[in-house]
Amino acid sequence: MSPLIPPSRREALRLLGSGITLAAGGCSRPAEEIVPYVRAPEQLLPGVPARYATALSLSGWARGVHAIAVDGRPIKIEGNPLHPGSLGATDLFAEAAILDLYDPDRSRTVTERVNGIASWDMFERALSGPLATVQRVRGRGLHLVTGRITSPTLARQIEGLLRALPEAAWHVHEPVDDGNAERGAELAFGRPLRALPRLDRAEMILCVGADPLGPGPDQIRLSRAFIERRRDSARFGRLYVAEAALTPTGVKADARRAVHPLDQPAILAVIANALGAGSAPPDLSDEARHFALAAADDLKAHEGRALVLAGPALAPEWHALAHWINARLRAPVDFIAPPDRIEGRMPATLADLAGALDRGSVTCLAILGSDPVATAPADLDLGARIERARFSVHAGLHGDETAGKTHWHLPLTHELESWSDLRATDGTASLVQPLLRPLYDGRSLHEILPLFAGRTATAGHALVRETWKDQGGADFGGWWRRGLHDGLIDGTAAPILDPGEPRLPALPTLRRREGFAVELRPDPCLWDGRFANNAWLQECPKPISKQVWGNALALSRNEAGRRGLEAGDVVQARVGGRSVEVPVVIESGVAEGVGVLTLGYGRERAGAIGNGIGTDGYKLATQAAPRLLTNVALTKTGGSETILRTQNYVEIEGETKTLFRQIDLAALSEATPKGIGADQPSLLAPWTGDKDGHAWAMVIDTDACIGCNACVVACQSENNVPVVGPEEIARGRMMHWLRVDIYDEGSPEAPRAGFQPVPCMHCEHAPCEPVCPVAASVHDGEGLNLQVYNRCVGTRFCEANCPYKVRRFNFFGYADGQPYANLGAESVKAQRNPNVTVRARGVMEKCTYCIQRIATERQAAERDGRPMGEVVTACQSACPTRAIRFGDLAEPGSAIAELREDPRHYALMEELNTRPRTTYLANLRSPNPALKEDHA
Repeated sequence: MSPLIPPSRREALRLLGSGITLAAGGCSRPAEEIVPYVRAPEQLLPGVPARYATALSLSGWARGVHAIAVDGRPIKIEGNPLHPGSLGATDLFAEAAILDLYDPDRSRTVTERVNGIASWDMFERALSGPLATVQRVRGRGLHLVTGRITSPTLARQIEGLLRALPEAAWHVHEPVDDGNAERGAELAFGRPLRALPRLDRAEMILCVGADPLGPGPDQIRLSRAFIERRRDSARFGRLYVAEAALTPTGVKADARRAVHPLDQPAILAVIANALGAGSAPPDLSDEARHFALAAADDLKAHEGRALVLAGPALAPEWHALAHWINARLRAPVDFIAPPDRIEGRMPATLADLAGALDRGSVTCLAILGSDPVATAPADLDLGARIERARFSVHAGLHGDETAGKTHWHLPLTHELESWSDLRATDGTASLVQPLLRPLYDGRSLHEILPLFAGRTATAGHALVRETWKDQGGADFGGWWRRGLHDGLIDGTAAPILDPGEPRLPALPTLRRREGFAVELRPDPCLWDGRFANNAWLQECPKPISKQVWGNALALSRNEAGRRGLEAGDVVQARVGGRSVEVPVVIESGVAEGVGVLTLGYGRERAGAIGNGIGTDGYKLATQAAPRLLTNVALTKTGGSETILRTQNYVEIEGETKTLFRQIDLAALSEATPKGIGADQPSLLAPWTGDKDGHAWAMVIDTDACIGCNACVVACQSENNVPVVGPEEIARGRMMHWLRVDIYDEGSPEAPRAGFQPVPCMHCEHAPCEPVCPVAASVHDGEGLNLQVYNRCVGTRFCEANCPYKVRRFNFFGYADGQPYANLGAESVKAQRNPNVTVRARGVMEKCTYCIQRIATERQAAERDGRPMGEVVTACQSACPTRAIRFGDLAEPGSAIAELREDPRHYALMEELNTRPRTTYLANLRSPNPALKEDHA
């Protein structure tokens, strides 16, 4: 490595001045789009939110969003209705991206491992030596590591670099990838293809280890398609799920079985044999075989409208078999060329990089936007191997585990600070535009990559425009502005291909169960660990377990009982000479002989929020077994940990059917809507309303809710809801205004569960109001239950008297002088919504139906001289499946009034006569009559 040249006094002063300038100019619009306020456009008014269409990535794939900024300060993310990857909704990762932007632990400047703070000029001088060496040998010794690349501009840059340096190597590492599915498609069709299942046309679906409604880049598209079809009772269909542990897809299943991962391929084999595959009958339990045959009969009876999905842990051969089955069923699946490929370039693997490092042939190693030290299979031991590179550099948002092993670390800009482009899973391209100048001295990957070709950094804006310069025709300026305005580029979706007839693959011998197995899954809140330092996501409850601030090994009740384990017991999981210690959590619906552990925890260099939280599942993963580990030895250590959960497991005989209404599809014609208790006698005067005549209400469709928590994080972002931290959670002091409860009227072995979002009920006869001694909890003329913060003296009588338990008390000044960890930093304060009060210590708070949005629409209507239009709450706008509806009951013919007449309508605890404005639609199920165990 070239020695670091210490900065001169002049250069040191220049660096200090640059830092001051960056800090002062961070929250302003980027130079390419800045408008002088001496002639401010009418649409950009001080204090008035402005929307900008852009895109955010998850594992490289784009989800189109609208970023909302106030005075050049981004404060909120919402979905782009024009984008096929978001359809106007968001997921919790997109919602939380705004907090990542303001993360105080983000990398701020270039650093060198020995001497600390440096500059870009110093890095370029240090790079010049190794770069000259590899250039003399046509790039041999230069190794580039990236995540999945869907950016056309970045792909063009990488392709140009590899053309100039043909001996250089490009490696791609994506911790949560579709490797088995990709290889399975090649086995079946003989060429790389990406499958896009059409859940809007598939009425009979079998998921074997697959979780299409769970977290991931395609969650919004798939869940929206699935739920929209099921809104039509004639096309409701049936969902079969065979999985190792309960998932959101399993919760929505009409027929579900807990199946050991090693037995899941046998389910596919039974289905294939029913369609004429002619393979040997697999060894399968009677219950699982009965389930598979019942699913096969339904699938065959719905040819053209039936679909089979295989999970990511299944081997490529079983994915190929799923393609063969779908071809027999004429399943609604589209195939496209993979949008994340560079034509003619097959990236190398991390195993190839490890081999090159062992040989000592790596002259220059550049790891850009990836953290392989933390997320690569443990048997590669990349942390030690990287030391063998003669020159190494890492570029990332944080000084993470990989940054700690390389010679140099470069700060990356956030996607909301930089120009780029991205493709969605269907190939549709979006332009990524910045909302503000970089807060720190970072650069985008587009600006860093030219340095490895010996060129000076080029502005990302110019590089992206160059990529698309041939698309706009004579009026490129107008085409460019339209692309920025819409948030996507028309006509860029990948063409649908005819894949041909799939081959029936040679199937591997079914593995017998040997010892205990552990399935590794991406975490529903932290994904692959890249969001470990996001406090909103750390405190967001997992959909099934409701665990926060950590992960645990999920076991069935029977498995834990056989091993003498209780919830919170710490066990050592050992396999292949590697081990971790992890607490146990007992969950319903987990298969016998298997445990499930989510990835993304146990980080050492995530930041002040994520360091030391949970157990690192990557330490058990290997190249041969990245997702499913067998022959795992579990040993009780004698220690215990408190499992932090926001909803405890409680069994109440007969109450689930009262609190969470479920209806079988066959009985829907006999169902009648339930009221809010208005027909019951009351000592309170009836609500009469205000002279303006509005009556706001919300209806939540529990059948459409997939428990994804996008609404929870959207509410937190919109309403400045504070993070309290694990210690306060352990005391039961959560602050979320909206929670998503899970109810189960089945058994621990065979759950029949459902999700129920619970915001404030805004009761017309609110129990919280008469007990407040200072009238801080009051009712307005539009039916809203209001909390007057500057009256509240913190008696908490209202909280005690609320039967729905939706009121939250500020035991500390979480957002006002007593924040958790580093959340009181000035950068975090920039995220707060200026239209929502930041609450002080000793004040009660709760859901307000986003009253600030109601007020904004009222003011706009008064200004324009028109009636009030639609008001969309934050939770409603985020919901991928449109499960939440909000509107005015007093408006003639309103959708919200019609929903109250739906036969599935009910109110939570209507017997209390609180007459809530928030009501529900019952969950629907369509159990197979041949599977009696799925009936209530």
